[in-house]
Amino acid sequence: MTTHDLRLSISECSLQLDRPITVGISGYCGSGKSTITRQLLNDLPGSIRMRGDDFLDPARSHVRSNDWDGVDRERLARDVLKPFRSSQATQFRRYDWARRELGDLEPLPQANVLVVDAIGLFHPDTLPALDLTVWVDVELDIAAERGKRRDRSLGRNHDSLWDDVWIPNERAFDKYYRPRSEARFFVTPELPELSLSY
Repeated sequence: MTTHDLRLSISECSLQLDRPITVGISGYCGSGKSTITRQLLNDLPGSIRMRGDDFLDPARSHVRSNDWDGVDRERLARDVLKPFRSSQATQFRRYDWARRELGDLEPLPQANVLVVDAIGLFHPDTLPALDLTVWVDVELDIAAERGKRRDRSLGRNHDSLWDDVWIPNERAFDKYYRPRSEARFFVTPELPELSLSY
């Protein structure tokens, strides 16, 4: 499916439900979730993005877990997804990366469509609050290599985190929650060629 086809499906869902809708985009670390989300938002007037990183606890995300414990899904569902779907005027807090703590309260934006992209998103804590689910369909080894390369290009060598924490977290999350099977749509981004070394 292309982002254009996905946009049409989202528009159709929005018309059918006649209320603001939530779209969850997930996939492995490094799969291209943010890129797909940005492309989608460019094609989808009346949509806004909520970054998964705004609901990530950096300390917990650097620890092995079977359920991507570092993603604060409960807060995301309670403070953003559920109130957005019901057009409830409320406030929420993003994680403030500069201060290394939750940021100040801010109003929940109003729009027709909210797109959230995050690892570990297709989980029982958040699935009931997502109207559409999209899996960025890239194999784990390719996504991880892309993520490592991206981090290195930004001056961050996280290879040990990738190998010792994030890749094992992805495998465990797959085993226990089968996120790909929760997706209604699949998008395969165009990826640059990578030479993988083993």
